[in-house]
Order: sequence, then structure tokens, then C-alpha cells
Amino acid sequence: MKVRATVAYDGAPFHGFAANEGVPTVAGLLVDVLSRVLRTGVELTCAGRTDRGVHAVGQVVGFDLSERPDAELETLRDIVNRRIGPSVVLTAIERADDDFDARFSAIGRTYRYRILDRTEPDPLLVSRVWHVPLRLDVAAMETASVDLVGLHDFTSFCLQQAPRPDGSLPTMVRRVTGASWRQIPDGPSGADLLEFEVSASAFCQRMVRTMVGTLVAIGRGEMPADGIPAVLAAQDRRMAADSAPPQGLVFWSVDYG
Repeated sequence: MKVRATVAYDGAPFHGFAANEGVPTVAGLLVDVLSRVLRTGVELTCAGRTDRGVHAVGQVVGFDLSERPDAELETLRDIVNRRIGPSVVLTAIERADDDFDARFSAIGRTYRYRILDRTEPDPLLVSRVWHVPLRLDVAAMETASVDLVGLHDFTSFCLQQAPRPDGSLPTMVRRVTGASWRQIPDGPSGADLLEFEVSASAFCQRMVRTMVGTLVAIGRGEMPADGIPAVLAAQDRRMAADSAPPQGLVFWSVDYG
């Protein structure tokens, strides 16, 4: 039977989500623990790979199990969590349709990115936010974010991909369904944080972090608020700003319709 599980994790100790021999990864840990608990090999699929240092609240994984009652799934979750927590936790586990695929069944994904824009850093947030030591022009960033919404070629915002076997390059066309900023009172020291939320059908590698880096450049006055269309049209990674650091990024949720 197919199983769908929601996974939350602190990305700081891991070299990303995808299994990578010789270094700790979230998928590597999950597969190892699940295989030992179930006493059989487990093949894991995921809704989206996250880079080194990126966190997740709503990552979704899928794998196959022999038929068993729902109560045993909860027991499995508890056993696995005792072995992998607290850096990684299965927050939910349930049966899925026979044709479920954590990646290809997803119709949308949402990420959130947090920034502390003040002179002093917050030691309690060092692994959770990007500290930008000046006030940003949030209105300009919000105006620019609107131009990211829609169906676009995001080559300027993504890492270059290796060619396919036939020599063609993977498409960087994605549909962004929402992109906005808000201020949230979430700092342990009482500081307000800036949070960027972006949703899309799918994302290419570094796309969200490069969006954030470019929008912060706009918030600093280094790029014009109406400059996003030109960056998109260039289809050239050099036209966008440097990527934001990974620690402020959280894979927030996956939509399966």
C-alpha cells in the first residue's frame, strides 16, 4: 500500500534533503531509520528537494508498505520519531491512493522566508532568519513581488541545469500563484520579522532564494522596484541578485488538490 507522510525538519545539521552518500541528509536519515524499523528496504519520494540548511514544516514524502491497519501507521510514526527527533519529525502519516506520487501528484508548493532587518542581530534567530542590518523598503519589495506572479521563464532566478541526454535543457518555466511580504511579531527579543511567502506549481533550484535576494536588493535601493520584468526577460542568472542565505527559508506546504 502507498503511504503519505508529512515531515518537518531543522535543516541546519543536514546537507539538504536528498540522499547523498557520505554526508548527513534528511532523506538518508529517514530511509535508514524506516528500513531498520520495517526490516526491509524503503524507497522514498518527496514533494521537493531542499538545499543544505533549508528547513521544512510541510515536506511530504511517499513510500510503499505491506498492507496494515491505520493504527499501525501511527505506531510506526511514534517509533520513527523517537529515533530521528527532534531535528526531523513525522508530523502526520496516512494511507494514500495507489497512484499517489509525492512529487508528481503535487499541484502546488509554498515556501516562506524570514528576514530580520535591524542593526543588531538576534542570537536566538541566527539559524532561522537572514539578518539584514538596515531597514528595507518593504513597499518597494511588495510592488516588485507582484511582477513575479504568473507564468514566466525563471532562468534568471535558477541554477543552470545539466542538459538532458538528448542535449536539450530542462525548462525553467513556472507558474507563480502568489508572492507577498508581511511583518510578523515573531522574534524572541520582541523584534518584528519580515516574511516573504511564495507559492507556485513547482520551483527550480535556488529559485526562491534568488527571488528573495533580488527583492532585498530592491528594498536596499540597489535595483528599481519595476526591474523584475527586465530580469525575467533577460533569462540570464547574472541579471538577478545573489541568492539569499539558506537559513531563512522554510518549505511550508504542498497542495495536492
